[in-house]
Amino acid sequence: MKIISTGAKDWENRHQTFTEQIKDLFEIGNEPDLGALESYNDCTKGFQKIISDAIKTNIPLRSLGAGWSWTKIATVEDGIMADTKPLNTTMSMSAESILGSYTGDLKKLIFAQCGNGVWELSKELRPKSLSLKTSGASNGQTIVGAMSTGAHGSSLDVGAVPDYIVGMHIILSPNRHIWLERKSGRVVSDTFIKKLQTELVSDDELFNAALVSFGNFGIIHGVLIETDDLFLLETYMRRMPYDAALKNLMQTLDFSNANLPCGNERPFHFSVSINPYDLDKGVYVSSFYKRPYRDDYQRAVPNDEGIGPGDDAPCFIGKLTSSVPALVPVLVNKLLAGALKPYEKQFGTLGEIFNNTDLHGKLLSAAIGLPLNQVNRVTDLLFEINKTDGPFAGLFAYRFIKKSKATLAFTHFDFTCILELDGAFSDATKNFYTAVWNRLDKEEIPFTFHWGKMNELNIDRITRMYGKSADAWVAARNKLLDADSIKIFTNPLLRQWGLDKVV
Repeated sequence: MKIISTGAKDWENRHQTFTEQIKDLFEIGNEPDLGALESYNDCTKGFQKIISDAIKTNIPLRSLGAGWSWTKIATVEDGIMADTKPLNTTMSMSAESILGSYTGDLKKLIFAQCGNGVWELSKELRPKSLSLKTSGASNGQTIVGAMSTGAHGSSLDVGAVPDYIVGMHIILSPNRHIWLERKSGRVVSDTFIKKLQTELVSDDELFNAALVSFGNFGIIHGVLIETDDLFLLETYMRRMPYDAALKNLMQTLDFSNANLPCGNERPFHFSVSINPYDLDKGVYVSSFYKRPYRDDYQRAVPNDEGIGPGDDAPCFIGKLTSSVPALVPVLVNKLLAGALKPYEKQFGTLGEIFNNTDLHGKLLSAAIGLPLNQVNRVTDLLFEINKTDGPFAGLFAYRFIKKSKATLAFTHFDFTCILELDGAFSDATKNFYTAVWNRLDKEEIPFTFHWGKMNELNIDRITRMYGKSADAWVAARNKLLDADSIKIFTNPLLRQWGLDKVV
């Protein structure tokens, strides 16, 4: 394993929302002269050496993915950050590595090292006629980073990124690393465990806790992914009246009488974007339908502003700048007129439709999870708050997915509406966020925060949001990590959230 000390004393996240003071940044790499499995196992030993040194020197440690989060979730003040992005080995699974009782399709399993980007995996899978089951709209994250923060799209019945992970290789300490999977969903055989020179732990509670653990369960070195057959998405975006019919659709996901491009067919993806300054002309409704793959399809093309069918607000909101309040509606309308242009029946694979890996200006992004029955009530509150604490230089976006099994998934309602508030990088945007969160608390509306986006989480809010699930997560962490590892894998944000408890 290649370990290069860069000597860096500060680190800035990709979205440039903060700079963290650190002791060092390690650049990590696989050994190119070794085979895939041999190099992977060598890397495990290298990580254990890094953990050992961190414990001996009492310096906190953090593994870093793509640095995509808006929060300090992947950083550690005055600690060592290990950049895992170059660790992008993938391996197919042989029949001898999988249990005979596994009910899935062996050919659809892929083992991915932690640094693989979501976009890289889509590229890797396509020649095999395979696809990830879902992804976020922006896919610059690593697969482990996306999983560990609960990254999501709007695939109604698929769920979020953690929901297609079926196994994890976790390095816990200088002398212990494990293969973790659900006892209720065993996948790998003893042969595979021996190949990784590791120890099998099959436990549903531990697995579900580790799925969304934001770097606090040790170093997740690799994950086993269940993929899907390569498929196409037939995509549409239309402006529709924000009327009773659409409001009912948003709070029920009942498409039996939907006035959508494919009638009452349940979409693969359904999302709504509201410009609060141009409501009379309707809202933007995107509906994507899953279709069998074929070669002879007309590829989707970006509009004149370079925005494609799968791009979300961060692809264009960064062009907004802080402005005097009176100009905000004009600027938002002007920007969205170019960025959000309705289109009909464009096709692409999941990796083609959701292909953004770039940043498009500096912005702030927040997202919360809501139960469906609160969607319209919260939207009414947003309009009200925009008058008293705005104007918000951004738009209101809504995505919808089913509940995740991950213990601390923020998509933990039976069906979760993800309300995204992407806005200009300014104190005014931050103040608007605070006003929204405080109003939701006052109205006693249940909600959760996206772990990797702007939030104002604290112990009280986490207790209200997750209750016994937070206790279960803490218990699982204590069961897997020893005292020394708990200490070095704890960062200030975890302490702020009250999830650093030793029990």
